[in-house]
Amino acid sequence: MDAVNGLDLIVEQGKCFGLLGPNGAGKTTTVEILEGLLEPTSGRIEILGRHWGQGYDDEIRQRIGMTLQETRFQDKLSVLEILRLFRSFYRNGIEPEEAISLVSLEEKSNAWVRELSGGQKQRLAVAVSLVGDPELLFLDEPTTGLDPQARRQLWDVISSLKERGRTILLTTHYMDEAEKLSDRIAIVDHGKVIALGSPRELIQQLGGDHVVEFSLERTSEQKAEVDNFLALSEVTHCVEELDEFHLTVQHPHLAIPALLAMTSERNWKLKHLTTRHANLEDIFVSLTGRHLRDE
Repeated sequence: MDAVNGLDLIVEQGKCFGLLGPNGAGKTTTVEILEGLLEPTSGRIEILGRHWGQGYDDEIRQRIGMTLQETRFQDKLSVLEILRLFRSFYRNGIEPEEAISLVSLEEKSNAWVRELSGGQKQRLAVAVSLVGDPELLFLDEPTTGLDPQARRQLWDVISSLKERGRTILLTTHYMDEAEKLSDRIAIVDHGKVIALGSPRELIQQLGGDHVVEFSLERTSEQKAEVDNFLALSEVTHCVEELDEFHLTVQHPHLAIPALLAMTSERNWKLKHLTTRHANLEDIFVSLTGRHLRDE
């Protein structure tokens, strides 16, 4: 089975492009090919106007930065020593102290790596990718395994890089992360792009900005089906998950009364009902029938 099969992507300068998909979708393989760490079996790759294996490899490496899914540093080196080491690999770049400032690690500048928390180690990994002042930055699932506070600290770092005009390719399986940080998104599954566009454009494919979630008491002789709710004029999409129905609607204030009228007419009793804004997770479920975090 091909890990990547027919991906066709263009990342615009100065934008953050998100590769969103579940574990095993081919995101990391794609990034490692783009970074020159893996050789593709076929296809054409252009990085900053250059191609790997055509005499430009060193030039490309000098112009890109990368944060891998897992980065291990020497435990008994300090944050500043790590960054001085990696800065020595580049002909041009920024001072290690500036990289530390960009990821807000000033207080840990002289701390050993083994004294850092998981979130601080991730920020150090991002700082390492920045010391060469890259034109293009690859961030491969940079927040996986972090607590919510550490994740948001890294979001701030990535947002600041966007403001500085850096081009970023971000892979993630967190739909909220992709939606917040990315200008354009490719949703990938089984090595193929199944949806492409801005977060807003992708969500609009559902045909509604809101989702009504509800469940019914299973005491009625007549079982509720997806088709029952698709018959409601305000409903553009319906998914049944376990004991819950998710209706995509444009106008909740019209859809909910119609839904309540139907349940009352058929003697269906509601267990619960909530509304929320549609998101990228809903797009993935509508396209694949499963969730981004499903294994």
